[in-house]
Amino acid sequence: MPDIAALRKRALHAIDERRDSLFELSRAIHANPETAYEERQAATRLADFLEKNGFKVQRGYRGIETSYRGDATGKSGGPRVAILAEYDALAELGHGCGHNLIAMIGTAAAVAVRQVIADVDGSVAAIGTPAEEGGGGKVALIRAGGFDDVDVAMMIHPTSGRSLAGRHSLASNRVMVEFKGRAAHAASQPDLGINALDGILQLFNNVNAMRQQLRPDARVHGIITSGGSAPNVIPDYAAARFSIRALDRRYQQEVLRRFIACAEGAALATGTQLKLTVNENAGYENMVFSTPIAERWAHHMRAQGIQVFEARDDERVGSTDMGNVMQVLPAIHPYVAISQESIPGHSTAFREAVVSLEAHENALVGAKALALTAIDVLADPEVLPKARAEFEERRSRGIVKGR
Repeated sequence: MPDIAALRKRALHAIDERRDSLFELSRAIHANPETAYEERQAATRLADFLEKNGFKVQRGYRGIETSYRGDATGKSGGPRVAILAEYDALAELGHGCGHNLIAMIGTAAAVAVRQVIADVDGSVAAIGTPAEEGGGGKVALIRAGGFDDVDVAMMIHPTSGRSLAGRHSLASNRVMVEFKGRAAHAASQPDLGINALDGILQLFNNVNAMRQQLRPDARVHGIITSGGSAPNVIPDYAAARFSIRALDRRYQQEVLRRFIACAEGAALATGTQLKLTVNENAGYENMVFSTPIAERWAHHMRAQGIQVFEARDDERVGSTDMGNVMQVLPAIHPYVAISQESIPGHSTAFREAVVSLEAHENALVGAKALALTAIDVLADPEVLPKARAEFEERRSRGIVKGR
């Protein structure tokens, strides 16, 4: 068994000596926000950084242009730990979810493990996962076999207020709804038209009526993306995008079924034609994090003087395609607080917070804990067997699917 204390010291030093270049990397991504599957500059910057630090890099990993994978191999045999990065931005808002920090954290942790990989059994893969904000980059990678040779996966998300070793998330689907009608002059010939916008409005009314009979954890929310071009023209086309969410996939699929019925009823009531598209890549599973691995991350955070809180049952949560990764292998997705102040995510305030010095310093602490956790998986003979045992027990109960 290798000297784990010595490995840890070397890994932490690798992050410290790259502090300035890591901060520069994050801020460059923040300054050039790119949305789902358009993250060409970010992917290039991250892949270049890995190559300069000794990784063998595949660009356009598994046929996805803005994905990449960097590999570093240690002694023969042993597990493969994947450290993931996200780097897509929100439309119009930019990095209001802090993916610039996720990219920096994942890259820093991977480079740190790379410094000691020759002394352990196993390997580390730094995988760039694009399009988390609704495009399902991890879902696409799973379907393309991008995680077939991975034993454990890990990443960190920034938050505010409290650092957490893990928490649940909502299973979700993104849905595009389109209604087609018939255009006519809204004043002189309204009886000759079929109003596509009425289909959208009736759908929203149907959803509002349905909400009273939904579980408290369910969420149905949408925006109108097209509603006509002029007030004196009856719209012949209207469209909206929705997210359908719930705590577990089974109930989420029931809510989705009922949503589709709402849309079909709206089309019938308004005489419009309905086209409904469920984005399969954006079908996100709820997260089920690996307890043994998450506990190691929390331990390493506390060893650096950072308090890690227990997740509450009423945590305010969204959805992520990391849930899909957790369905097929042991994985963690902890949260590192970038500020003691509570700041809402997906906001301009959070966008500004994640470029601050405080955010970067706190994120680097999380990256160090993540690197040490990956080393534990590779070098501590107790960690991975415990994670696998828990995963198999959950699979036997239908909580996770397995490969």
